[in-house]
Amino acid sequence: MGNYRHFKLVAYFVAHAAATITREELEKQLAFMEKYLRIDKIYLEPWRGELASHEQIEMCRQVLEAHGIEVAGGLTTVIPTPEGAVPKARLFDTFCYNDPAMRKKLKEVSTFIGSHFDEFIIDDFFFTDCACEDCIRERDAYNRRNGITDGSWQSYRLDLLRRISQEDIIGPAKTANPRCRITIKYPNWAESYQETGYNPREQRKLFDRVYTGTETRDPVTTDQHLPRYLSYSLMTYFESMWPGHNGGGWFDTFDVHITEHYLEQAYLTAFAKPQEIMLFCFQSIYDNMLTAALGYQLDKLDDVLDHAGNPIGISCYLPDDSQGEDNLQDFLGMVGFPVLLTPYFPENAQQILLTRAAASDPDILTKLDTYLRSHTGTVLVTTGFIDAVKGFERFSSIRLRHRSITARQYRVEECLPQDWPACSFPEGAAPVTFPVAEFRNNATWAIVKAVHQEESYGILLRDSYGQGTIYTLAVPDSFPDLYRIPSLALSRIRQAIPVNGIWLEGAPRISLFPYDNDTFILYPYVMDGTQREIVRIHIRNASRLTLPLSGKEILPLYKRDEESVFEVPAIPGQYVLYRIDR
Repeated sequence: MGNYRHFKLVAYFVAHAAATITREELEKQLAFMEKYLRIDKIYLEPWRGELASHEQIEMCRQVLEAHGIEVAGGLTTVIPTPEGAVPKARLFDTFCYNDPAMRKKLKEVSTFIGSHFDEFIIDDFFFTDCACEDCIRERDAYNRRNGITDGSWQSYRLDLLRRISQEDIIGPAKTANPRCRITIKYPNWAESYQETGYNPREQRKLFDRVYTGTETRDPVTTDQHLPRYLSYSLMTYFESMWPGHNGGGWFDTFDVHITEHYLEQAYLTAFAKPQEIMLFCFQSIYDNMLTAALGYQLDKLDDVLDHAGNPIGISCYLPDDSQGEDNLQDFLGMVGFPVLLTPYFPENAQQILLTRAAASDPDILTKLDTYLRSHTGTVLVTTGFIDAVKGFERFSSIRLRHRSITARQYRVEECLPQDWPACSFPEGAAPVTFPVAEFRNNATWAIVKAVHQEESYGILLRDSYGQGTIYTLAVPDSFPDLYRIPSLALSRIRQAIPVNGIWLEGAPRISLFPYDNDTFILYPYVMDGTQREIVRIHIRNASRLTLPLSGKEILPLYKRDEESVFEVPAIPGQYVLYRIDR
């Protein structure tokens, strides 16, 4: 693979540095890097609003290659407003693709990069939010031609960026160098792609590879407020989208206030088995204390990946150009549900998750009907999904009346209803507001309920249909309120959807990463209020657990029927790999 066994370690080198750095400065910075990291490859960027000279690019390449580092190119599609020109209605200096001068410059830059490199990657500013008069005019003309009457930007921008990809980047670069392979890096804000022109549906037919933005940074104080599980789940999305062509995961040091918040980006990216781990950028990791910590962890992650197979989990269907219940799947991942993402309906999966985003598929209920009538699998749907589709009545007696309930006490059944279950009544740390999912007694069964005075309301509800089972989850109005559900109730929800016979009993803010070779990783996040926990892992047909890196063995705490229960510590910030011995 390279300096590491399971991934290449790569870094991005921005254009301003490429344009101005001296040979002596570059040698000094490389000496720092080599003290802590083993970099395999550098993506050297000639353009980010300014163009580095031919001489500077070749000098940087020579120095890097002399250190045994592979060199590819980079491109960031931003351009400043020319002096004296009227500013465009845009953010971050992204291109206006209706400005002839800007398009001409992009073609020139693409030709320059193609002539220098056999490979380059496009940073995630390859979108448009420009709403200048020219863009409004072109949008309106496109919408008239295509019968779009709501004035929206989505279809127009998707088509625009498809054309720009081919005409202004791929075409010029490959004319200059037919051997050139071009990678498009997609940002971490997947639910917003279509609004700004990112078009994986069409662009994966045009580019040679895709790449994944796995930066999540601080989850509270940043504008994007992304759950950290996204560093893993979005990797699985692009790998599923185009198997073998997801080049890697890319994260950065920005907006990080706690060391573990930086390192967790690396952990979860690595757990997804990437081809490359990309550090953005070379300049920000130079003379940075985070670099030493990362170097230490990369060696540990390489050891862990010696034993991990391919990721498996609950397949969450996010069709191309879909949006709804943004990042809910990642909040579920943060509380112990092993979620994988796919843009294709997972017709052969054993467990499926359908959020509101899946309702953008006009055939979703037909696909769901076919799946349940021909599989013994399990489907978890959210109240957001039910609210967004018409015709869910065929599957369940659940009806949404746009009411909500706020509660902190729960009623949890400890086994299936035909066994006359015992019930527990745990209390949460704080009230949570849920949508009311009305249902008919004995047509649909509620396994977990929220209790308020003399009433109770279904939080996890069960229906049988054909050969399969549907569970409905009433999703809190605020997704992080999933952390406030008491562990007994949360564990009962996890129990309904085990993966490879595994489910987690314990606190929220712990992720479970199972693999297809009977291994799994347990990772508790570093967050406000998290403490060392003792959790229980329930596994069907397991005789013991082994920690492959130490050889330590763990025997079951107890067994019940075919299930073994293991008790293990969960320490925030420490990932542990386990092997199941059957």
